[in-house]
Amino acid sequence: MSPIRPRPTDNAVFGKSLTGGSHEPTYGGVLSFMRRRYTRDLTGADAAVWGIPFDASVSNRPGARFGPQGVRRASAIFDGDPQYPFEADPFEGLAVVDYGDCSFDYGRNADIPGCIEAQAREILDQDVHLFSIGGDHFVTYPLLKAHVAKHGPLALVQFDAHQDTWPDMGDRIDHGTFTGRAVREGLIDPEKSIQIGIRTHAPETCGLEILYGEEVELLGVNGVVEMIKDRVGSSKAYMTFDIDCLDPAYAPGTGTPVAGGLSSREALMILRRLGSLDFVGGDVVEVSPAYDHADITSIAGATIAQYYLGLLAEKKRG
Repeated sequence: MSPIRPRPTDNAVFGKSLTGGSHEPTYGGVLSFMRRRYTRDLTGADAAVWGIPFDASVSNRPGARFGPQGVRRASAIFDGDPQYPFEADPFEGLAVVDYGDCSFDYGRNADIPGCIEAQAREILDQDVHLFSIGGDHFVTYPLLKAHVAKHGPLALVQFDAHQDTWPDMGDRIDHGTFTGRAVREGLIDPEKSIQIGIRTHAPETCGLEILYGEEVELLGVNGVVEMIKDRVGSSKAYMTFDIDCLDPAYAPGTGTPVAGGLSSREALMILRRLGSLDFVGGDVVEVSPAYDHADITSIAGATIAQYYLGLLAEKKRG
């Protein structure tokens, strides 16, 4: 009688290919994002998932520094089966690696934006698509700088409860000012940019189109999708998803929760229909596992990342 040969485990370390799914127990093994190979070698990679464990700019509850860990842990539920709703394994043709986390000295906050930007540029300079996991929402600012250095000014598609356009003279490290600063520095084109799910008021809009939380419900998924597409058009775009765009019922594990937000289903249905946009990079931020329950928020964050990669895989398949 021939011995039973178990399926291989720890694809994150021992996987022989950057493509293809992984079949191993969801409750064990090395936890890279969706079991992708942990590596800094980007040879042959189409996209890299990268963690930025930084939360020193929060205005309320800290904890998003643990977001990359939480999202990676939750992503273990995505095994090698075809991923809903794409009906395909995204890694069949899309080569994705987990690039690990950004490196910085936590005691030198003023140096951290430069560290994020420089390391992001190293990835982008190898013609690899970058999706980042925060961290608080400040990290999007240096990420935008890195992407703009490669692609020029971008349209911003921002899912959020907050506008993040509070006053900033350019010397703050603050998760509530990055959008306004990006507009003033010419990183994003406000006439091509849109914010979805906003449920607070800031002193200025900086010219971005705003879809408030109530408007999302009144317009419905298809109406929101059409407004996003009309706004962005054919421009190169960057997507940033602050998990507090979701109602606290769907994302309790975040630093500044605001009632009245989108459901997970609404947000994912909108994202699923944005495949025609020319996204050149994206992130999911503000997941704070310490305030989570049963990984609800981490699962939402992991699913947003999975959908984003699904869109990339679908586009590559044509």
